[in-house]
Amino acid sequence: MISRPLPRREFLRASVAAGGGLLLAFAWPLPIGGKRAAAAGTVADAAEVFAPNAFVRIAADGAVTVIINKAEMGQGVSTSLAMLLAEELDADWARVGFEFAPADLVYAHPGFGIQMTGGSSSIFGMSEPMRRAGATARAMLVAAAAKEWGAEATECRTENGTVIHPPSGRSASYGELATAAAGMPVPTGVLLKEPKDFRILGRTKKRLDTPAKIRGTAIFGIDVTLPGMLVAVVAHPPTFGGKARRVRSESARALPGVKHVVELPSGVAVVATGFWEAKQGRDLLEIDWDLGPNAGISTEALREEYRALSRTPGSVVRRDGDVAAAIGAASIALEADYEVPYLAHAPMEPLNCVVDLRDDRMEIWVGSQFQTIDQAAAARVAGLDPSKVTLHTTFLGGGFGRRANPAADYIVEAVGIAKAVKAPVKMIWTREDDTRGGYYRPIWHSRLAAAIDAKKQLAGWQHTIVGQSIIAGTPFAPFIIKDGIDGTSIEGGADLPYSIPNVQVELHTTQVGVPTLWWRSVGHSHTAFVTECFFDEVAHSLGKDPYELRRELLAAHPRHCAVLDRAAAGIGWGERRAPGRAVGIAVHHSFGSWVAHAAEVSIEAGSLRVHRVVAAIDCGRVVNPDSVVAQLEGAAGFALGTALYSEITLKDGRVVESNFHDYRMLRIQEMPVVEVHIIESDAPSTGVGEPGVPTVAPAVANAIFALSKRRIRRLPIRSEDLNA
Repeated sequence: MISRPLPRREFLRASVAAGGGLLLAFAWPLPIGGKRAAAAGTVADAAEVFAPNAFVRIAADGAVTVIINKAEMGQGVSTSLAMLLAEELDADWARVGFEFAPADLVYAHPGFGIQMTGGSSSIFGMSEPMRRAGATARAMLVAAAAKEWGAEATECRTENGTVIHPPSGRSASYGELATAAAGMPVPTGVLLKEPKDFRILGRTKKRLDTPAKIRGTAIFGIDVTLPGMLVAVVAHPPTFGGKARRVRSESARALPGVKHVVELPSGVAVVATGFWEAKQGRDLLEIDWDLGPNAGISTEALREEYRALSRTPGSVVRRDGDVAAAIGAASIALEADYEVPYLAHAPMEPLNCVVDLRDDRMEIWVGSQFQTIDQAAAARVAGLDPSKVTLHTTFLGGGFGRRANPAADYIVEAVGIAKAVKAPVKMIWTREDDTRGGYYRPIWHSRLAAAIDAKKQLAGWQHTIVGQSIIAGTPFAPFIIKDGIDGTSIEGGADLPYSIPNVQVELHTTQVGVPTLWWRSVGHSHTAFVTECFFDEVAHSLGKDPYELRRELLAAHPRHCAVLDRAAAGIGWGERRAPGRAVGIAVHHSFGSWVAHAAEVSIEAGSLRVHRVVAAIDCGRVVNPDSVVAQLEGAAGFALGTALYSEITLKDGRVVESNFHDYRMLRIQEMPVVEVHIIESDAPSTGVGEPGVPTVAPAVANAIFALSKRRIRRLPIRSEDLNA
């Protein structure tokens, strides 16, 4: 059961008065606007400013709690952010723990203006703020010790949660100094450590969230229980944009445990004493649906439409030289069409939200990637000011972008139900609900052409991209859509790094009534597959080694070459293979990081087997090497499952797939051996969670060609692609 937190001011008094601890908060400009807690000169006025918006809390017993403003979805951010702060604090790592921050704009991601988790930006964006938070707290502790000892602060040093004064031999723990430190002025312009002095950063640390997950005490949204809480499930229209015309709920209402049937703009909710009672009640609803304007959508029709559109001029997003002339003069001209399907996010924990709505305030417990947006949406539905909405971020059982929805769809639904029934409500979507009525990575079609000149050089590259915008209609459109071009549609395609004299990239943005959303690695999820597979086609047409041609045309991009070389060496590129095996390779830059994958495959009894995957990543300075390895290992399984099995198809406006039996993921016995190489770097830290996805599918597809001479131009890979 979740205990109800004290209101802000009472929480502060309890933690400071009873614990004798030190709380600090650090604010930065929010360029998109919105209120935030103002910075204070001292901790003395913390009742107004610092609680509960503290990044670090030091208790009288010396325990250090780092407040994490990001969502922990398994990516390890609760440990990595704590490491950043603890490094500069010189904390005893054994005494460091974490808590999730409440929804508050003081926790907004720097430069984004909202509190959120996405875009593989957590470490990139929060490294300096977290380090400065730790360094500032350390300086205040040192100042408190120096004042007590009548010494100069410059004579003191810190180590493992202790301030030491070498000239006198005196020392004091952070816990002993915490109360006194709370009275010290907050310094500005603190110096950060040089990397050579790191003792926590760059070293593997066990994850702080692991013990709670092993013990089963970690609270995910679906675990939250409140006194008097009811459980709701919602019947959604079978087509996108459909509406309920008539609802007969007598049978559902008669079922034991069912308390309410609520009609919502998004469907019809059944509210009961438990999930099973609510689901059974929903199954008894008789709903006459108006299927709306999207009842005729089908995957096959979209494929034909996109293919035809790719053969017409689109909006030019990159033009170097004269591609048409290069193709016209080519000694060899290549053309190919590539397709990738709609994809669901399919997180392991189904969507859920707990709402306790009172007359003048509301509390929400939810696994949110978009705290600011979800808080505002909930307030709007409830008719409250956002300041009256307390949003508690729980652990997330997977997100991949689904829990970062600008429409806040499941949040809005849960609040609407709670408002109607006037009781605490846990709203749960079944996996079928989200698979058939959620948001999706768009279907994409790419048409490519390449020109090889008389000197056997790649002289021209043309790429036409067709698909929906994921940004149109969202609050992010003014920042991302420029001159009608959604930057996420073309990322990884428009910035093709290969040295080619004539390049043209075009975009057709389609209007389809299927709701779309960012999905792990966003636009790179389709452009890397397309560009790296087609580049492989070019290499083989030239009679050149695909790895060597990449090296040749990436000479101006040393970080591309570094990961490419490491992956090639790891897989043993050029070495003799066991009979029936072959390897492929791919390289890509996304979210500030460079990643290459090499894969070794075979075809056994007509089925593909991926034996090994070697990944190399340059993500700048590494915070926790084990987290990087884990993310690349997980990304390999995630991406491989997508390449082999995952596909959302539509027929008569309805999603055909419903759960993991027909929306397949990779299974444990299919997981290959994954080997991860990290390029050492002192460059700023960059993304890890998403960059490991894009190059897996093209590496596998290129290996299939090396083995069978069959090109994979459509995902997921089908048996007929292997055995035609």
